[in-house]
Amino acid sequence: MARGPKKHLKRLNAPRHWNLGKMGGVWAPKPSAGPHKQRECLPVAIILRERLKYALTGKECQQICMERCVKIDGKVRTDMNYPAGFMDTIELEKSGDRFRLLYDTKGRFVLHRIQKEEAEYKLCRIQKVYVTAKKVPVAVTHDGRTLRYPDPDVKVNDTVKVSIATGKMSDIFSFEMGAMVMVTKGHNAGRVGQLVHLEKHDGSFSIVTVKDKKGNSFATRQSNVFVIGKGDHPQVTLPKGRGIKKTILQERAEAEARGDL
Repeated sequence: MARGPKKHLKRLNAPRHWNLGKMGGVWAPKPSAGPHKQRECLPVAIILRERLKYALTGKECQQICMERCVKIDGKVRTDMNYPAGFMDTIELEKSGDRFRLLYDTKGRFVLHRIQKEEAEYKLCRIQKVYVTAKKVPVAVTHDGRTLRYPDPDVKVNDTVKVSIATGKMSDIFSFEMGAMVMVTKGHNAGRVGQLVHLEKHDGSFSIVTVKDKKGNSFATRQSNVFVIGKGDHPQVTLPKGRGIKKTILQERAEAEARGDL
């Protein structure tokens, strides 16, 4: 009898976007329970070992974490399997590194290097708004935060700017036509564009149409889009490629021009 949640994760069952080699061992770091889902996060161990190459083994990842070197969203995390997710800021004070976790146009996590000023806030998508039993209005964000007494204008699907030091929200970026959005799930994950249309389907999934800078439009579910700014002004700096997906022919032509092929 299996009692309780699984404690292990095999490498072949790990999410594809972690880009772990198939032959590099049997196991993968299993993310702890935390603010992001297991399939939509990047454990600290993978950030340190596979991405930044600051560690060679899991044991070294553990030592780095236990020396209190890793801060996620301003808090020291000593668990090397802690799940960091979309929009989280990762700070390694000893090496002076600051990153924000974003997606590239292929739907993989990118450690996007940011400045100190930008590391002081993050954007959070509002998942639900309700009133508690004690009559306190609260908003719940995509990373598990509960914002008490939020601005009454906040609606589900909007994005709020949250200060990492205080946890208080400041600006609201509402989900409306013309808003700048990033797709966080599905086939178009990582693409950035402007909202141009919303089809509501009661009892089913509402579909939004997004148009990118190059004029390509694509559709996805409303729950897959994350507002990152108004018009052409994103509130966070975007990773290389600016969220514009290239066709495989364009990618090949660019690689030939660089001399990679």
